[in-house]
Amino acid sequence: MNNYSYPSYRTRNGYLTESTRDKYISSAITKKILPENAHRMAEIISLSASNDEGKPIQFWQLNSVLGKDRVVNIVGDFYTRVFKDEEWFTSVFARVGPVNHHINTQAAMWLDVMGGGPYYHGGDFRLNFHHTHNAIQLMNENGAKRWVKLMVETLDSSQAQMTDDPRVRISLNTFLTHFFGKYAEEFNFAINETFGETNPPLKRKINFMNMTNDAVEALSVEELKEALSSRGIDVSSYSNKLDLVNKALSL
Repeated sequence: MNNYSYPSYRTRNGYLTESTRDKYISSAITKKILPENAHRMAEIISLSASNDEGKPIQFWQLNSVLGKDRVVNIVGDFYTRVFKDEEWFTSVFARVGPVNHHINTQAAMWLDVMGGGPYYHGGDFRLNFHHTHNAIQLMNENGAKRWVKLMVETLDSSQAQMTDDPRVRISLNTFLTHFFGKYAEEFNFAINETFGETNPPLKRKINFMNMTNDAVEALSVEELKEALSSRGIDVSSYSNKLDLVNKALSL
């Protein structure tokens, strides 16, 4: 088992951190990836990653693990690939500025969202302006497909930048998936590609002893079964939710 001691790097909110975190949490609650009280759970809203490898790293906690240099290196690898790509794709970026301009700007945005501090001046307004003006030619299925392809290649070749924590790549995938979902909705294009595995649903620890009867009854069948099973109880003999609730209340 690995022993982590996060935060490895100083964390601070940036211009995008809180707004992006809140939007993601709301979406993740709807998708049942995060519990309904996620906005109030310290381990989720914290800018520091959990040292428990069984708990996912939220993408606004990535700076606490990676720090600035690793993020810049990953982004730098990506834009090196972009500027070596086909003319129809590369030219859109080249019109805005040279490769170092894009590395600095994108890394600033990543670090800002990931809890590295106020790097991306202008926040949401600047980000929206960039995509509706500078990058509008690529805000479509063809542009998205090529962007995802190059980013996946980048991530696959950047494992050395991700430390030995296996949760980092999954968190990066989650970060990118969240923003691409946002852009697909805003610019009305479909996404047929993926970055890879994303953060799984957060499993909350259920302690029946600290819960009211109403709170136990409000649990789903899956939550009841999992909590009872974790206590060594064979749930196969309980045929319905009422039986599960009664067993939980009897403990």
